[in-house]
Amino acid sequence: MRQIDVHKLADEARFNRFHGQVLLWCALIIIFDGYDLAVVGIALPSIMKSMGVDATSAGFMVSSALFGMMFGAVVMGTVADRLGRRVAIAICIALFSVFTAAAGFASDPVSFSVTRFLAGLGIGGVMPNVVAQMTEYSPRKIRGTMVTLMFSGYSVGGMLAALLGKGLIESYGWQSVFVAAALPALLIPVVLKVMPESMPFLVRTGRLDTLKRIVSRLEPAYQPRPDDQFALPATDKAGDAPIGKLFQDGRGFSTVMFWVAFFMCLFMVYALSSWLTKLMASAGYSLGSALTFVLVLNFGAMIGAIGGGWLADRFNIKYVLVGMYALAAVSITLLGFKVPTEVLFLLVALAGASTIGTQIVTYAYAGQFYPMAVRATGIGWASGVGRSGAILAPIVIGALVGMALPLQQNFMAIAVPAVIAVVAVLLIDHRRSASAMHAGGEAAQPAAHAPALAQAGRSA
Repeated sequence: MRQIDVHKLADEARFNRFHGQVLLWCALIIIFDGYDLAVVGIALPSIMKSMGVDATSAGFMVSSALFGMMFGAVVMGTVADRLGRRVAIAICIALFSVFTAAAGFASDPVSFSVTRFLAGLGIGGVMPNVVAQMTEYSPRKIRGTMVTLMFSGYSVGGMLAALLGKGLIESYGWQSVFVAAALPALLIPVVLKVMPESMPFLVRTGRLDTLKRIVSRLEPAYQPRPDDQFALPATDKAGDAPIGKLFQDGRGFSTVMFWVAFFMCLFMVYALSSWLTKLMASAGYSLGSALTFVLVLNFGAMIGAIGGGWLADRFNIKYVLVGMYALAAVSITLLGFKVPTEVLFLLVALAGASTIGTQIVTYAYAGQFYPMAVRATGIGWASGVGRSGAILAPIVIGALVGMALPLQQNFMAIAVPAVIAVVAVLLIDHRRSASAMHAGGEAAQPAAHAPALAQAGRSA
């Protein structure tokens, strides 16, 4: 009888076609998710004009989706850990595709807000699940890079929204960019067929034949045998209360600090995503120029996410995050001051890199911090609690815009949370992370290539 440790196999596998396929599908889902989220900020000036709403009311309309995202992140992360990640992801795609398209047919603030809330359930729910999926199936040495590379699709979706928005809104009205969001629903049958299920879920539900097929693709050196037994580390076995596990083994205080960091970062992300176009338009830029700033913001976010992931794989991810949050505080503050246009574009790119990009690296850190069996729950709760920051951001900044304050005060209000996030990340106890614990165990028992298989052979 062989005892196979699926966590070790995933950690020590070499990158192959299987990893590339998981990365491709997760990134594609995030691209559409990013489009659905960014489309409101792109269309906001046109929506305000069409529906005759003021800045404060528009802030509440934008926050309706974010309120849905808070519930979606918490509920769908827990559902995935209980019922399977693949089905949870498919449900989320259906929600954000159908109801974002439905928002394009709304003619008043109430119906628009309701459809955006329902879309938000899917937008928020899919994020923790694809992060958990990518973290679980990535080799440990390149995990940070793969997660952030996948999540850079969020920025690609934002850029896609800005590019399409320029042409579609002027030609067909703001409704057209929402109706276009129905297309991802076509992905659902493919996702259900090709997306691998979570390994701990397959172990717990006894679907060992399916697990053997996945493991043989994950690590081609593995040859299935009828007597194979699959083990999970004790920390990866979900109990009756997976939420409670977020506070066990000394992780409680760090869990709260993750929640604070998510809250602050998501406040900045959605303040910029929702109001950058309007703030730049009010500063004297045309709608086309203001949309270009959104494009630059998301391009910077993609560079920040990939660069942050690369740094996180080479240095301590905790301190990489501290540096990125500090950069956010500086770059966003400077956006409110009069500078040459070239410098302004650079500052917008840096703001994107250090807010949206940093949020993606924060997701990666949370994915590495929690054990595999409660990973989606841990990311989901951090994201869900953080959504309250996302909900508040459009409302707070909308109120400030309505007060006609100087531009620099609006941007300083967006920058303050970055300073608080620096403190929160510094207080996370990295020694309690799942990645640090596994690394410590491996340091005590060095092994050669595919040590999990070698151990399995010795126990046969």
